[in-house]
Amino acid sequence: MKKIGFLSFGHWSETPYSQVRSGSDALIQSLELAVAAEELGADGAFYRVHHFARQLGSPFPLLAAVGARTKRIEMGTAVVDMRYENPFYMAEDAGAADLLAGGRMQLGISRGSPEQVIDGYRHFGYQPAEVRRMPTWRVATPRCSSSF
Repeated sequence: MKKIGFLSFGHWSETPYSQVRSGSDALIQSLELAVAAEELGADGAFYRVHHFARQLGSPFPLLAAVGARTKRIEMGTAVVDMRYENPFYMAEDAGAADLLAGGRMQLGISRGSPEQVIDGYRHFGYQPAEVRRMPTWRVATPRCSSSF
């Protein structure tokens, strides 16, 4: 069976013609999009997590809200860059969102990529360890539904 869903970057801009002018607009419209997508028969709602830019940066409150407002659609992160996350807090937040969604949460994580935000950690005064010296985290993953 084929499935269809959407991926949102959650961009916002204060430009004159933007319909998404703030972070609040991005969150509210992202939630409304997931509800409407489910009503139209879509199967997935995924959100890109991107720090240091005018995009969605904290996915779990949004995913919890999507889970509470929908009944069937799967939802999840379209890659969380683990260079900027505490894996224990993230696992707890993801687990709570998954519980509120009834097991429909999909967690996508990555080690990072060489994109323009490679130095983004400096905005938070954070200096990550060298990649070769970074610990391998072993955390319990939240129970998730089948792959999207």
